[in-house]
Amino acid sequence: MDFAIHHKTNRSDLNFVSHQEGSRNNVDAYFSADVETDGPIPGPFSMLSFALVYAGSFDGSCFRRPEVYEHRFYRELRPISDNFEPEALRINGLDRTRLSIEGELPQKVMTEACDWVRNIGGASQPVLVAYPLSFDWSWLYWYFIQFSTGGSPFAYSRCFDIKTAVAVKAGLTISSAGRSRIDPSLRSARPHTHHAVDDAVEQAEIFAKVFEWDGDRGRNRKPSI
Repeated sequence: MDFAIHHKTNRSDLNFVSHQEGSRNNVDAYFSADVETDGPIPGPFSMLSFALVYAGSFDGSCFRRPEVYEHRFYRELRPISDNFEPEALRINGLDRTRLSIEGELPQKVMTEACDWVRNIGGASQPVLVAYPLSFDWSWLYWYFIQFSTGGSPFAYSRCFDIKTAVAVKAGLTISSAGRSRIDPSLRSARPHTHHAVDDAVEQAEIFAKVFEWDGDRGRNRKPSI
């Protein structure tokens, strides 16, 4: 993939994304997402917190990534059911009892998140980014559709799976392209804390490196006969 790389993004760059590029309506505005939940699927279980971090833009030839990932949206939510898995809470460290009292209502949070994404993206097309995508997308899409008055800012399919990108560029199988197995040069120096903001920023850095990476061009994968 040949495209120009710009490493510095500030408020003027965001204005560029929202107005100049976005006026063509064919620019992707990327948002790195991380969710923390109390179970495996939305509905029977609850999303307890999530973060969205502006992760850059691409107009088909020029990729721009932020120098500082300062544009963030983070909320902690009230559970929507009584079901939970203790192991999930042990991993993310969230106090479900506290959130049952202090957590914000999903209707308010998801509407605010939808408005925030559209404001940052401007006329560009918001794209959800995750590694892997399937878990975070299923939770956020369900919550947006279920609770946001504006629906999903990512429509029903505007998403980017970093795991698939790594597999394609590195010539790996999907099962071999997990986050723990990626090349050290593509990793973030940030720790994986299971706090949604920390992990969304870490993931945004990985996304930018993978997007800019030329990949394993020397490998010739011939179709089997």
